[in-house]
Amino acid sequence: MARVTGTGEEMYALVERMYPLCRSITGDGVRATLDIVGEYIELQRHEVPTGTQVLDWTVPQEWNIRDAYVADATGRRVVDFAASSLHVLGYSVPVARTMPLSELREHLHTLPEHPTWVPYRTSYYRPDWGFCLAQETLDALPDGDYEVRIDSTLADGHLSYAEHVVPGQVSDEVIVSSHVCHPSLANDNLAGIAVATYLARALAEGTPYYTYRFLFAPGTIGAITWLARNAERVERVRHGLVLACAGDSGQLTYKRSRRGDAGIDRVMRHVLDASGRPHRVTEFTPYGYDERQFCSPGFDLGVGSLSRTPYAGYPEYHTSADDLGFVSPEAMEDTLAVCREAFAVLDRDRAYVNLSPYGEPQLGRRGLYDALGGRSDAKEAQMAMLWVLSLSDGEHGLLDVAERSGLPFATVAAAADALHGAGLIKA
Repeated sequence: MARVTGTGEEMYALVERMYPLCRSITGDGVRATLDIVGEYIELQRHEVPTGTQVLDWTVPQEWNIRDAYVADATGRRVVDFAASSLHVLGYSVPVARTMPLSELREHLHTLPEHPTWVPYRTSYYRPDWGFCLAQETLDALPDGDYEVRIDSTLADGHLSYAEHVVPGQVSDEVIVSSHVCHPSLANDNLAGIAVATYLARALAEGTPYYTYRFLFAPGTIGAITWLARNAERVERVRHGLVLACAGDSGQLTYKRSRRGDAGIDRVMRHVLDASGRPHRVTEFTPYGYDERQFCSPGFDLGVGSLSRTPYAGYPEYHTSADDLGFVSPEAMEDTLAVCREAFAVLDRDRAYVNLSPYGEPQLGRRGLYDALGGRSDAKEAQMAMLWVLSLSDGEHGLLDVAERSGLPFATVAAAADALHGAGLIKA
């Protein structure tokens, strides 16, 4: 494994490597993407056969594509899959025909409002075929016959996904999920994959309290498949975060879990507020990324979603304009930093019991005041100790203390460590 630094440049380089691949909800593009991620973190791969029942869904046939194009009468490719994987309607059935432009138009997708952009379109669960192209390209096509070729296969195969586990001190788990089913879209979804990969590497540098399970799976059907195959593990999931749209220049946006007051919801709100970063916290809606699967009422997991500009919130969303120039190393580095800050709070938040609850214990004779020395924040640290002692009733955690006292979480956690070391509180 390469060294861990997690700089924006390294994450951007990972996005660059994955960008050309044609991904879909199944197929070799997903496997090739997991191969690349597997060079950075160890992955446990899973292949689920076509036809497998997963909750109310069925694993579909596997789709692979080798080539596709529309050629004019001279043989010139006017639309070419080799130039961009976005040019083909995802899951297109094989086609080898010659047809007039009037008939071909029924299978062409454009964005008239953005005439130079190519849209991203799919037809996963309905047999169809088509091409996506810039409106200006379509406008320049003369009437006449065109050769249409899509060299693809739809056949029984497998749905592929992968997991990476960072072992913790307890078996309770935090799920971190990112989808791996979109073709050449840098922000949605490659920036999320890159941030998740480097977050896993960062967590592995220490010994976290929770066990962190990273899931790299196709959207919707992948999360549903994981949930169907891991029913016995779901009860161990204490928190979760879906990462997507993690590399654009917009402000950070956190979408709450369905519960609205889950642990991850409180932690993300606290960290974002305390950081001073421009941000938004939005309420849960049953649309978006895979938080809606994890939060479905039967599972009701405490899983939120972190992005910069949310899905469908920017014009470039699901178009060729979501390219390598749309994401930046700085934005991905900032997203990673917030994730690390949030998980540091999540990992450290505990409820303690005051072992000397009758009156205020004498801190001086235990060396706790002396330990503060001439620190400039001595008074803040002293207040943190008093607040921790006051709220260590077995019900209030350190995040409760930080929020109620207005003190930084790190200061509160340091006070708890000192009090625990002096035998004044216990977890």
